[in-house]
Amino acid sequence: MHIQIINFNLKDATEEQYRAIADSLAPTFAAMPGLLTKYWLGNTAGNSYGGVYVWRDRAAMQAFMSGEVAAAVLAHPNLANITSEDFGVLDAPTRVTRGLAAAEAAY
Repeated sequence: MHIQIINFNLKDATEEQYRAIADSLAPTFAAMPGLLTKYWLGNTAGNSYGGVYVWRDRAAMQAFMSGEVAAAVLAHPNLANITSEDFGVLDAPTRVTRGLAAAEAAY
């Protein structure tokens, strides 16, 4: 399993506009090969948004990042200061805190 965290700020867009875009894009992400789950994040007060992606493995994340959907996100005119960071998962302590249970059920 592999975790990716993407953060960005909205530029020339309201939160309501962003939510409408997110709602329309959710099915595209739901069908993304290797994506086990995605948490959509929003901090209106700080104009900070993003997502926590739980990938089957790093290869699935890399395939996403080299694909059309990621390219469209990175080029979107209403998203600024985009960052992406990825992490391996420490399995043993994550299992203790029930972090892998839902993702493993998706396999």
